[in-house]
Amino acid sequence: MSDYVDGRLLIIGGAEDKEGECKILKRFIQEAGGRESIITVLTVATGYPEQVGAQYQELFQKLGGGEVQILDVSERTGANEESLVRQLEKSSGVFFTGGDQLRITGIMGGTRLGKALHKLYEQGVIIAGTSAGASVMSDTMIVGGEAGTPKKNTLTMAPGLSLLRSVVVDQHFAQRGRIGRLLTAISQNPYVLGIGIDEDTAILVHSDGRFLVVGSNTVTVVDASPTIASNVSESSPGQALVLTPVLMHVLSEGYGFDLKRRVAHPKIRK
Repeated sequence: MSDYVDGRLLIIGGAEDKEGECKILKRFIQEAGGRESIITVLTVATGYPEQVGAQYQELFQKLGGGEVQILDVSERTGANEESLVRQLEKSSGVFFTGGDQLRITGIMGGTRLGKALHKLYEQGVIIAGTSAGASVMSDTMIVGGEAGTPKKNTLTMAPGLSLLRSVVVDQHFAQRGRIGRLLTAISQNPYVLGIGIDEDTAILVHSDGRFLVVGSNTVTVVDASPTIASNVSESSPGQALVLTPVLMHVLSEGYGFDLKRRVAHPKIRK
């Protein structure tokens, strides 16, 4: 569905369970091919690539994954190296760790590695990301901003990887009180859907534009397209925003959402 998504995504709100049932990470392995999978962990977002890469490599192998390879790219020259591109091209699943989303786009955007990632995605390879790796999935991403009351010009936004379009994603959502900044983001263009994902929670997005909630907490979808009153264009920087009405969906595990029709579905089993 070209309006929103072309392939499969697993977008994780951060702090996913790594010691208990590990439901989200197991689902990623399943989607990547289980014991036949070739999983690539991209540590480009983190300032501690060796430690973070080793942690996920151990986890994925412990949880039943097949081959797990770590791709550490710290600069744009590396993102154009033929050997790294070939390594990525073997993947049946790609996993972005947390860290700084601007490192992902700043290092990979427009490079051979970035283009190879998009090609894998279009071929149906599952692409996953946690925390910063979640924010970067959309065409426009939140880089920083204030929690609390929605106010004009209190957000920093930047172009993302454009795997998920006409959507903006925020992570660590309920735990860091980010409803205000998500509302601020979508007030700038009410056509764009806001998706806030709690910690230890993820959305599994299919190519038909539907997603399924996985994990222990909730996903909040904020749809401002019905809005008839907004002061975003007239307000001054820092002024409280008006946006009314706004439609909100709060979904827990097993529930789904159709991005194209903008409706929730109970207990999608897919």
